[in-house]
Amino acid sequence: MNRLNKKIFGTLFFSIFATVTGVGIVVPLLPVYAHNLGASGIYIGLIFGVFSISRTLFLPYFGALSDKKGRKPFIVGGLFLYSLISFAFLLADNVQSLIIIRFFQGISSAMMMPVILAYVGDITPANREGLTMGLFNMSMFFGLSLGPLIGGAIKDRFNLDASFICMGLLAFTGFLLSICLLPPKSSEKIVQSKGKATHWKQIVRDRNISGLFIFRFSYAACIGVIWGFLPVFADSKFSLSSSSIGILVMTGVFVSGSLNMPMGYLADRLNKKAMVVTGGLIISLALYSFVWAGSFRGLFLANVFFGLGGGISISALMAMAILKGNKTKAMGSVMGLMTMAHSLGMALGSLFAGLMMDAFDLYLAFPFGSIIMMLGVVLFFIFTYKKKVETSSIITQEG
Repeated sequence: MNRLNKKIFGTLFFSIFATVTGVGIVVPLLPVYAHNLGASGIYIGLIFGVFSISRTLFLPYFGALSDKKGRKPFIVGGLFLYSLISFAFLLADNVQSLIIIRFFQGISSAMMMPVILAYVGDITPANREGLTMGLFNMSMFFGLSLGPLIGGAIKDRFNLDASFICMGLLAFTGFLLSICLLPPKSSEKIVQSKGKATHWKQIVRDRNISGLFIFRFSYAACIGVIWGFLPVFADSKFSLSSSSIGILVMTGVFVSGSLNMPMGYLADRLNKKAMVVTGGLIISLALYSFVWAGSFRGLFLANVFFGLGGGISISALMAMAILKGNKTKAMGSVMGLMTMAHSLGMALGSLFAGLMMDAFDLYLAFPFGSIIMMLGVVLFFIFTYKKKVETSSIITQEG
């Protein structure tokens, strides 16, 4: 495909923007809400981690199945289920019910997120992988940055239930956009293609994909630490308001989202691997700098640098993933792996950070995330450093 299909891209962009904005509204509120209900660090970690765990269990199935059955049915169905489950938060009155709802919310997310990314990959023009994915990532990053700001304001002006209602309504908006504006699945590239998709097991054995997976996992683990424990840290140590906490959570995501498009443009022209490594090093240093923060200003600056590292690295990383998906004719499976890495990272990052909080001290969650990111950078470099000739047709090397 020589030109980007603007109608499909726009529909996917605004559908995911609406959905992710709704999620962002609730993100800074759940940890404090759970903490007020008496949740320990491990339970706060579970509230975030169980979403990622359930999503991970279903990602391989939905991603691979969309390579055979088409993208639209899974996108529409996933968005509809996500909106229904979002309203279930109104019924939650204890930590256990929050965990159960988050588990089922993860399943609905697995049904749509990797398939949406695969659809974007399907319509991406050659040699514009970084720019296209960078532009699309703005929908998610801006949604997550705008959401916490709105959520904090709604909580301060109204109540937590109003935030849950907004999340459900925005997800339903994404469902309506997708069902009305996406073309029928018969017109999709993956349905029209007669090429046989590479088997899942072959994709997993690819060294370069393993490197992409590890870096994405490490980055998501850092996000899990920040989303799960920065609100509690800011509330308990600095007594910040919900609006201020929302601004903090928003900052890193907003900075990263703002950089995705220009960094994606550079990724199409510069060395993608060098950009990934550079961004990863900045992320690691940013996580550690939370320990030094002595005020709202210090937390704010740490988030700015965290967003800078994510903006530099993620567009380049996902451009490499698109190249793999096109080569294997298994875009859904490749994006399923990338989303799985994100889910596992969010789950294990928040869980282990919760253990650090319970066993030692809350602030140690941030050095823990810094170490994880540094290990991810090193392993990414090792797995993608040398060009390796393989007999399998799925092995290629990106710049």
